[in-house]
Amino acid sequence: MKIALAQINATVGDIAGNADKIIDFANRAHAQGAGLLITPELALCGYPPEDLLFREDFNLACERALKRIANALPHMSLLVGHPHKVNDDLFNAASLVQNGKISATYHKQSLPNYSVFDEERYFTAGDSPLVFEYEGTKFGVFICADGWGSDPAIQAKLAGAQALLSLNASPYHMDKLETRYEVLAKRATETGLSVVYLNLVGGQDELVFDGGSFVLDKTGKVVQQLPNFVEDLDFVEFINHQPVSAIVLPKLTIESAAYHALTIGLKDYVNKNGFPSVVLGLSGGIDSALTLAIAVDALGAERVKVVMMSSEFTASMSVDDAMEMANLVGVKYSQIPIKDLFNLFCDTLKPEFGDLPFDTAEENLQARIRGMLLMALSNKFGSIVLTTGNKSEMAVGYSTLYGDMAGGFSLLKDVPKTLVYKLAEYRNHLSHVIPLRIITRAPSAELRANQTDQDSLPPYEILDAIMQAYVEDDASRTSIVQMGFSEKDVNCVTNLIDRNEYKRRQAPVGVRITQRGFGKDRRYPITAKLKFDVA
Repeated sequence: MKIALAQINATVGDIAGNADKIIDFANRAHAQGAGLLITPELALCGYPPEDLLFREDFNLACERALKRIANALPHMSLLVGHPHKVNDDLFNAASLVQNGKISATYHKQSLPNYSVFDEERYFTAGDSPLVFEYEGTKFGVFICADGWGSDPAIQAKLAGAQALLSLNASPYHMDKLETRYEVLAKRATETGLSVVYLNLVGGQDELVFDGGSFVLDKTGKVVQQLPNFVEDLDFVEFINHQPVSAIVLPKLTIESAAYHALTIGLKDYVNKNGFPSVVLGLSGGIDSALTLAIAVDALGAERVKVVMMSSEFTASMSVDDAMEMANLVGVKYSQIPIKDLFNLFCDTLKPEFGDLPFDTAEENLQARIRGMLLMALSNKFGSIVLTTGNKSEMAVGYSTLYGDMAGGFSLLKDVPKTLVYKLAEYRNHLSHVIPLRIITRAPSAELRANQTDQDSLPPYEILDAIMQAYVEDDASRTSIVQMGFSEKDVNCVTNLIDRNEYKRRQAPVGVRITQRGFGKDRRYPITAKLKFDVA
C-alpha cells in the first residue's frame, strides 16, 4: 500500500487554480498506483489567507472547489486542507474525500498565535480526532501546530490510529527542518506510531514554505525525505502499518537553504503578482551584487535590468565591477550618472540651505535621486523595483526613506550583513558571477568622499551579533554586555534599532529567513519612550 504526498506550491486566493493542481497531482498519483493522496494545510486556498477568511464569498468558493475535487476524483481518496465554515464558526480543516464525496472532516485543535501566526483571529479550535482506514491501516490526522504538542497525536492513538498523517504549512527559517525533526520525533516515540509530515512549498509575501516533507518511523528515525523548495509528488509505502525506508536526501547547508529560500521567495512574489520583470540599482557593492545574482537565478537574465547611477563620489572600481558583473550574468545594463541632477537639486536648495555644511541631507539627496530614477523606469516598463538593503542596515536605519528604500520588494530585508558575504561566496562556489573585489573591499555607501560603513558603526560581526540578541532573542542590553560586548557598542546599536522603527514600518515587504524578521513577527510601537541604556 502506498500514499501519495502532494508537496505543492499553492497560491493564496487562487482557489480554482489550487483545486486544478490538486486534481492534477491526484490523477498523476493514481496513474502511479496510489489510491490516497494527501495535501498540505489549507492547500485549497493557500496559506496564510489572512483576512480573506472574513469574506463569505471566499469561504463559499472553497466549499464549491472542494466539491468539484470530489466529483472529479471518484476513483481516488484524498485528504485536502481547506477552511471549513460550520454555522458561525470557521475551522482550519482537513477533509477526507472518498468515492466522490466528503466522508469526514478534521478540525485543527492547536491554533498558533505567536511569531508570524495569527490563527486565533480567524479560526475556532476543534476538539475531536479523525481516524480513517485505508487498505487495512488506520490513519490519524492532525494539522501543523497540533503536532507541536502531545494531545492530538495521543488522542488519535487512543481512537485507534496505527500511523499519523500531518498536514502542514510551516514557514522556513534557518535550521527549521532540524526543529521539525525533533518535535515530530517526540510524537512518534510517545505514541509508538510512524509520522508522515507533509509541508507546503513556495513564497507568499514575506513567508517562504520550504517543503522538505519527511517520514518518521515509530522510533522517530527519518526514513524518507522529500526535496526542499520545489514542488514534488512522492510516495510512501507501508507494510504492516509501517513505512518502508526510501530516499533520505542530504540536509542543505545553512547558506544553501537560505539562498534557495530567497530565490523562491523572489520568484513567487514576482510571478504570482504578475510583474513582467525587475529592475535594481547596481552600485558595485556587495548587497546589490547578491540581489542581482539571486534575481537572475530566480527569473532569468532576460527579466532583469540593472542601472549604475554613479555620482562624483562613486569610485571607478565600483563602475567597473558593476559592469563586469552585469556582463557575467548577461542582464540589461544602463548607466545614468546623477552628478548633474544632484548639482541641480543643490542649486535649487541653496537659498534654503545657505552656507550650512555638507551632511546627511546631501547624502540622502543622492539616494533619493536614484530612487526616483528607478521608480520612473518601473512606471514606464512595468518592472518592480528591488531594493538592495540588508537586515543590518534596516535595523540601525542606514537606509534612506524614498531613496534606497524606494521599491516594491526588499529581497535582503532579513539577511544580516555577515550572511550577505557568506551567501555571495556560496553563489560564487556554484559558478563565478560576483567579481571578487566586490566581496573583499570595505563596504561603503559612497555618498561622500572616502566613506566606509565602519566610520560610524561597529564592525558588522559585532553589530549583527548584538542585533540578533536584541531583535531575535529579546535580550536586555545588560545581558548583551554580559555576553562580552562593550557598553558603547551595545548602546549604539540598540538605540539605533529603537529609533528607526518608523523607517522599517515604511519599508517594502521582503523574504523572512531568520526566526524573527522585521515584519509579521516583530510588532514594536513607533512612538515609545525607551530608556534602557546599560547603567
